[in-house]
Amino acid sequence: MQLLPKLTLIHRSERIELTLLLFLHGMSLASWFVPMGMVLEAASLRWLIPFAFAASAIAALLSPLFFGAMADRSVPPIRVLRWLAFGSAFFALAVGLGILNGYPGWLIWICIQLQSLLSIPTNSLTGSIVLSRLSHSHSQFGSIRAWGTIGWMVGCWLVSLLHLDKQPVVFLWSAGLWVVLGLFTLLLPVGDALPDAQKPLTLRERFGLDALALLIHPGHRVVFLTVAMISVPFAAFYPYTPAHLSDLGLQRISAWMSLGQVLEVGVLFAIGAILSRFGFKRVIAMGLICGILRYALYAVDTSWGVLTGIALHGFAYTFTYISAQLYLAERIKIQWRTRAQALLSMMTGGVGNLTGYLLTGGWLAICEYEGVTSWTTFWLGLCSLVVLVTVYFARSEIERNKT
Repeated sequence: MQLLPKLTLIHRSERIELTLLLFLHGMSLASWFVPMGMVLEAASLRWLIPFAFAASAIAALLSPLFFGAMADRSVPPIRVLRWLAFGSAFFALAVGLGILNGYPGWLIWICIQLQSLLSIPTNSLTGSIVLSRLSHSHSQFGSIRAWGTIGWMVGCWLVSLLHLDKQPVVFLWSAGLWVVLGLFTLLLPVGDALPDAQKPLTLRERFGLDALALLIHPGHRVVFLTVAMISVPFAAFYPYTPAHLSDLGLQRISAWMSLGQVLEVGVLFAIGAILSRFGFKRVIAMGLICGILRYALYAVDTSWGVLTGIALHGFAYTFTYISAQLYLAERIKIQWRTRAQALLSMMTGGVGNLTGYLLTGGWLAICEYEGVTSWTTFWLGLCSLVVLVTVYFARSEIERNKT
């Protein structure tokens, strides 16, 4: 695949637009995703928690490639993002009102699934919108992407400060943020159509399935598969870390969960220099090692161990997922830009997370006895999975370098 062509340098006004876009997006996602498990449990819908988180994985499996192909070929990405933001707001509102009015759990799950189908593709869309306007993505993207993380942190803090961690009203709050995001896109330039936007499309191309051809390239394939596999054990982070913190007696859990994003911001500002010095593959390996350390600390089963592990999330996430995003941005030609990011989203948030939610949920049940969870056993099991993925990545790179 060809490298991306050099684009014009980003202006200050453009940087402000992009940082605000990611900030609002981060707030919208955090106020929906982080408190979800706590709200459902407080509403006596604990049985729904694994299905609610699996909804995002199912959505990541089904929708990013479709909307990515649309944004690459027929509709400007900013317009696609606008429609998805307004749709996400509608179904977030429906979930909040459904819980408040005591609707059946199956109906609430349907609304959660529909919201996820619309909100999950916004991750790859916002990333591709930003990357398309940068001339040197590996050095410029981190400082802009950090504002998405800051938005996520602010979203978590506001949820806790407003005492909404376990309240269905938090979904109404999230709906309002999605509306603000959709309205903000009206202020952004739509952008020009890509050269092949008017070509007739096959059904395979309309659904973005032609993006699977990117897996033929050995270097790309290793990155895609590694990040997809690491998503399996990493999927336990948001569903079960809050429960572990609660068992340890901590309060204002949404705020504690943002600790990982605090360090993530610092890492994002430095990611350009780190990548320039060590290269993409070494930085991804560093992220995998941080993932091992995180779950090993969780297994200590103390407040300081879990909180230190949460802090390591910033390193594990940025060094793996963000480095993979930048790798694709710099090594795949512009016509495939959004589909490449969508494929990454599908393989991580879809295949990886769906497998992870199901696997870790079953593993948690095995680690429970008479209502008490053996958190040490649970996290050590997931730590072992991270070790196996790290071994696969290292071995694949060694063998590829030999050929």
